[in-house]
Amino acid sequence: MTALYTVLIADPIHAAGRDLLDKDARIQADLETGLDEDALIARIAQYDALIVRSKTRVTKPVIEAASRLRAIGRAGIGVDNIDVPAATERGVVVFNTPDANATTTAELSIAHLLSLSRNLPQADSSVRKGEWKPARYSGVELSGKTIGVVGFGTIGRLVAERCAALKMRVLAYDPFVAPEIMTQHGAEGADLDALLANVDYVTLHCPLTESTRHLLNGPRLAAMKPGARIVNCARGGLVDEAALLEALQSGHIAGAALDVYETEPPSGSPLLETENVVLTPHLGASTEEAQQAVSIRIAEDMVKFLTTGAAQTAVNLPRVSSDQLTQTVPYQKLAYALGRLVSSLCAGPISQLDIRLFGRVAELDSRPITAEALVGLFSQRMTGRVNRVNAGHIAKEQGMDVSESKTESARDFVSLIEISAQCGGRTTTVAGTLLGGSRARLVRIDDYELEAVPEGHFLFTRHRDQPGVVGALGGILGRENINISRMQVGVSGDPNMAIALISTSASLSAAAMDEIRSLPPIEQALEFEL
Repeated sequence: MTALYTVLIADPIHAAGRDLLDKDARIQADLETGLDEDALIARIAQYDALIVRSKTRVTKPVIEAASRLRAIGRAGIGVDNIDVPAATERGVVVFNTPDANATTTAELSIAHLLSLSRNLPQADSSVRKGEWKPARYSGVELSGKTIGVVGFGTIGRLVAERCAALKMRVLAYDPFVAPEIMTQHGAEGADLDALLANVDYVTLHCPLTESTRHLLNGPRLAAMKPGARIVNCARGGLVDEAALLEALQSGHIAGAALDVYETEPPSGSPLLETENVVLTPHLGASTEEAQQAVSIRIAEDMVKFLTTGAAQTAVNLPRVSSDQLTQTVPYQKLAYALGRLVSSLCAGPISQLDIRLFGRVAELDSRPITAEALVGLFSQRMTGRVNRVNAGHIAKEQGMDVSESKTESARDFVSLIEISAQCGGRTTTVAGTLLGGSRARLVRIDDYELEAVPEGHFLFTRHRDQPGVVGALGGILGRENINISRMQVGVSGDPNMAIALISTSASLSAAAMDEIRSLPPIEQALEFEL
């Protein structure tokens, strides 16, 4: 049988993955490693798919030379070595293996937890020096202790399960995961401040973003129980290392175990000279099993994509027909903006999301529109790439029920998209339409009617409807040297309440936002980007 698909493996992967490809008669897989850009350009035109790890750089010129290329598979998580926008432009699917090394990473955290508790690296070093001082390296038991798991994705859940098996009480914090999901994995949901104040250990498993950078800073470390211990095998920068050093030296924090650092390698860091710290060189998923699992997963996913078109872990979007683009793209853009808006208005985990299409838009295939609404929603809550391929899968992982409905008529509008989110016992609803078939407009937030362009930076307030509110807001914005591009005030059936949606030229300072929230009529104030 002549192979139907050709695959170039440009970086070494475990033999298990190569064997899987070689045994499939539909696939011809060639292993050629060490190719520079020119060599890759010369070879790539004859292949349907490309598999790489982190070494080979898949640049725009490479992708442009790949006339047959349908997919790029990254054996691992990060895709920084792949020009994803260029791939998307050419209709090439890029996918990775985000969960294949989760067990290994979770086990590394447990290893750090145990090493930290029993002072194993320090004791090993002492014995190698010819010392015999068991009393000096006396440790503590894990059984009966309380551990806080910050970040409850796949790895956080695996860590929680293993800690529960060690007879630890597990608290968990993740603003985007429902408490019932945490319960299913042996953890109790808690807010971050309560968690830090009540745990003997904290282990970090969240992405590094602007909101999580220095998540464990000086004040939060000071708020922890005296003698608490910290494990970070997630991302450097989650812990303020200067504040950690001070807390370790004072004895307030008994110890820390780190696999990641603000600067890697951490040359010259005072932590290198601190005895009550366990340090490893970003071992991450460096195990035989993880490498085997990654290679098998990328091979299986590549075969599945080439033969069925399915790509559950895709990080971009496949090419769609021009007819579909013409009809759905304006509505997809509107749905994306509405998804971002409802996410901004809902501070906690969303348990139920209802997407309703009215009028002309109800005649279209709702799946790409619903998926784009989810992409917009999760773009506010996750750092990884989210797209129409994986948005539904992410919703299930987050414990979110998503429903769609269609109604042929739309009161007052030719078409209307309405999204309602159940969050913390409250329902938040937003709605939008297209003017002239292409110009997006936000027309409702909850029961408040308005007309706003859902684009740019916004200040939103929910306030008592009384004189002086708009003037006070304008005064604060003026002192901040922030221009008002557009402003909408919405009213509802309640004559005592109103909302303001102000399009601004820049973000306000934290102090200015605090000042706005302190105004007596203001019941809610927040900023967001659409």
